[in-house]
Amino acid sequence: MSISTQGGPERRPSVVKPAAGAKPTSPGGGKPSRSGGGKGPRKPITPVKVAQQRSWGPILMFVAVGALAVGIIGYGAFAVIKGSESWEDRAAGIDGITNYRETDPGMLTANHKTGPQTYKTTPPVGGDHNAAWQNCMGDVYDAPIANEHAVHSMEHGAVWITYKTGLPQDQIDTLASKVRGNEFMLMSPIDGLSNNISVQAWGYQLKVDTADDDRIDSFIRALRINATQEPNAGCSSGVTATGTTPRDLGNGTQQGS
Repeated sequence: MSISTQGGPERRPSVVKPAAGAKPTSPGGGKPSRSGGGKGPRKPITPVKVAQQRSWGPILMFVAVGALAVGIIGYGAFAVIKGSESWEDRAAGIDGITNYRETDPGMLTANHKTGPQTYKTTPPVGGDHNAAWQNCMGDVYDAPIANEHAVHSMEHGAVWITYKTGLPQDQIDTLASKVRGNEFMLMSPIDGLSNNISVQAWGYQLKVDTADDDRIDSFIRALRINATQEPNAGCSSGVTATGTTPRDLGNGTQQGS
């Protein structure tokens, strides 16, 4: 396509050259514009750090699970250690227990004798005794029994629980619950006992004031059967009568070993 101009095809558009020293102008005639507009160069934008909130829920759960695991492992280790202890060690760990096997072994003779015997301790924890033992198949006697028969029961491994005459019935019931249904256990009252309750096995004794004292159960667990002087000797077929006078052989009692 041809462009027509005044003056004929020989004339061409004049070009105005800028004067020397003049500043170039923008195509529109104004000052050169800066891209984006504004009064000056843009300052660099500092990135804003967004703090991430810590999630405490999983952390706390992890800590709780860890603490529980440590507790379980620790208890298991404790149980293994306790389970590996000898019964003598477990007995020695009972606060207040007296071990006459160590302090006065000479009193723990074990001869069969007729008639009443004299004992160093009340109730006795061993010594010469009647040939017949007191039945100790979880028997709860509501009246005093002969020491001479009860000592024989302890020689077989029984734990003998005694309590002061006049102890409140609820205390007696608590003690009886530890005896009934359990072989190598017997229980009876004693007049004039120094403490409300006295628990004994052959060579050992523990005196407490209340039936709910945890040491009674610890004593039973440690010494029942274990403290026997005659392993495999039984507790049945013994004397079942009450009364503090021993029943010598030939008076209706059965032979004991």
